Amino acid sequence: MNLTLIGAVFGAYFLGAVPFGLVLSRLLSDRDPRDFGSGNIGATNAMRTGGKTVGILTLVADIAKSLIPVGLAVWAQLPEIWIAAIALATFVGHLYPVYLNFKGGKGVATMLGAMLPWQPLAAAIGFVLWLVLIVASRYVSLSSIIAALLLPLLVWWMGGSVPALIVSMVFASLVTLKHANNIRRLMDGTEARIGKDRQASPDA
Repeated sequence: MNLTLIGAVFGAYFLGAVPFGLVLSRLLSDRDPRDFGSGNIGATNAMRTGGKTVGILTLVADIAKSLIPVGLAVWAQLPEIWIAAIALATFVGHLYPVYLNFKGGKGVATMLGAMLPWQPLAAAIGFVLWLVLIVASRYVSLSSIIAALLLPLLVWWMGGSVPALIVSMVFASLVTLKHANNIRRLMDGTEARIGKDRQASPDA
């Protein structure tokens, strides 16, 4: 077994686990996103906590921390199974970061970053669908859940490999699981819409 590739997978996890929403909020606004709004460390809550700049930087960082390792794996032409492992590692790191007692974000931005270099057409179409759903529903959470659930279909439609399809299914399942509270609020009619007290960025 290739120890270098195993090390790359672990490195991808530890990079994915870096809580950029928390780091940037503290650096730029001296506030902790876990103390505000949903308590989530992703881009949406970071924006509510520290402002638009913090939210945008968090969004970019959460995409980049998966895009870079997966992109390098694709560039190096690693076997699909290793690309899948690296993609999963960064995603799981974001959702369950060792640095924060395994309490992380919801994974939407990190999912996008992992899929862009690996399954670019599926990722791009999924992102466009997310934007369309945002405009139509004005619910960030609902749009994120639907876009995540559609991702495996898009990967299959675009002829993605079996590892890519499996990873996209895991992504969809975990993103939905992480939005459990949002789903309850949607069913209760208490979920906030954008344009009121939420910003239109992935609830990551």
